[in-house]
Amino acid sequence: MDEALELGPRILKRISHSAISKQPGGFCDSYRLSRQGWLRNDRPVIMRSCSFQNVSESFLSENPDCGHPIHPVALRPMAKKLFIKTHGCQMNEYDSSRMADLLKVGEAVEMTDSPEDADILLLNTCSIREKAQEKVFHQLGRWKNLKKNKPGLIIGVGGCVASQEGQAIIDRAPFVDMVFGPQTLHRLPDMITEVRVKGNGVGVVDVSFPEIEKFDNLPDPGANGPSAFVSIMEGCSKYCTFCVVPYTRGEEVSRPADDVIAEVAHLASQNVREINLLGQNVNAYRGDTHDGDVMDLAELITLIATIDGIDRIRYTTSHPVEFTDALIDVYEQVPELVSHLHLPVQSGSDRILSAMKRGHTALEYKSKLRRLRKIRPDVSFSSDFIIGFPGETEKDFEDTMKLINDIGFDMSFSFVYSARPGTPASDLPDDTEMVVKKQRLKILQDRINQTVMDISRKMVGTTQRILVTGLSKKDPGEFSGRTENNRIVNFRHENPAVIGHFIDVEIVEAYSNSLRGLPVNSELY
Repeated sequence: MDEALELGPRILKRISHSAISKQPGGFCDSYRLSRQGWLRNDRPVIMRSCSFQNVSESFLSENPDCGHPIHPVALRPMAKKLFIKTHGCQMNEYDSSRMADLLKVGEAVEMTDSPEDADILLLNTCSIREKAQEKVFHQLGRWKNLKKNKPGLIIGVGGCVASQEGQAIIDRAPFVDMVFGPQTLHRLPDMITEVRVKGNGVGVVDVSFPEIEKFDNLPDPGANGPSAFVSIMEGCSKYCTFCVVPYTRGEEVSRPADDVIAEVAHLASQNVREINLLGQNVNAYRGDTHDGDVMDLAELITLIATIDGIDRIRYTTSHPVEFTDALIDVYEQVPELVSHLHLPVQSGSDRILSAMKRGHTALEYKSKLRRLRKIRPDVSFSSDFIIGFPGETEKDFEDTMKLINDIGFDMSFSFVYSARPGTPASDLPDDTEMVVKKQRLKILQDRINQTVMDISRKMVGTTQRILVTGLSKKDPGEFSGRTENNRIVNFRHENPAVIGHFIDVEIVEAYSNSLRGLPVNSELY
């Protein structure tokens, strides 16, 4: 343990995740780690190797040498069951998982799949798409009756719609107890306590933007399978004219590099094999190090690849402006970085890209992808497209289709433009009929779907190494995993212990959204 800690927080050598796994000493271990420099010691440390509910008020008297304060959430009353409904992106999925981790520790909750059984209901919202607010209130209307039958039920609304609307949510739905933003979810235990003290009918609202405080006050994440998300930054400072993210999640703020490495190593100690690095603009990452340096995403990926047990690294979502030569070079240097890139372009028209304030041209975008493809010929690309942005002409749409044909995208998230309140684009004149926008969207999606099938069919007969993540969603008698290029593969296997391992499969059939494979041997990697 101490030998590993001598490497320092930056971990310039290959480290073993066992060095920071649970050690004898229980409650004191996180304190000892912080004192020796593994964890930041300029903030309260969330316990690394014990659970709050096991701590009693007599702990300090029984352990006078510990020197670690009892965290106040340790003494809060237990809530029985928690239900979380999540709308939106992978960042929201990550935030929801962290809410669950936090309340499992702070409130000793158990997760439930049924809102009818819950004592705490949380709705994690997304404001990207049209009618986001109405979608929230529609869901809350369903929960209103649950509260009538269970007056002690606590209902909270978080996420980007909560950040936008704040008190207005409680004004419209007074049965809601709490409203919190993406940057204040770590305050949930305190908000729940405040609700209990004040009683129902007095809403608690906190949609402030305390920079990196959220991550400083969350417990260690619990692994839920061999693949895990790790948020490395929050917010976006690009201010594209169509986007609400800078207003709902704030400016770009990167987590300290040491904290990210510690979290990844902790997940590796729980048999996580694949890490997905998250951020609204993840390749803008600039994380401080303990020695005063700043680490970019390329350096962070290189360092994460040295952690024992981490065999695959992904990241999302990127911005073309920040997709630098240094990051492209990492694909040549780090085999753990998968051969798949999601790089949103939104449009292939330079005129529309300028109106969106994207900061690049279609040619600049294509040039970066072509350079990456020279390094990784098998790399697959996915992207985001907005169809029908205000002022989009037939020529603009043709330019988008040309870009799609030139690149050969493997997947896309494509939508008809919908104005988001408060964004500059919402004030632009929009004279394109909806029927035309929908026709263009169908043309684009049909073309990309055709490319997807062409690529999938070419994979038939090849051997692919997949990470087995669990049972198939469609057939519980089958297992499911992902290829490096992000294809889902379903297959049968006689060994139930295959989950969490890599196996080699031959692709035998191609479908629109998945592949079917046959194990080529019994080896687990």
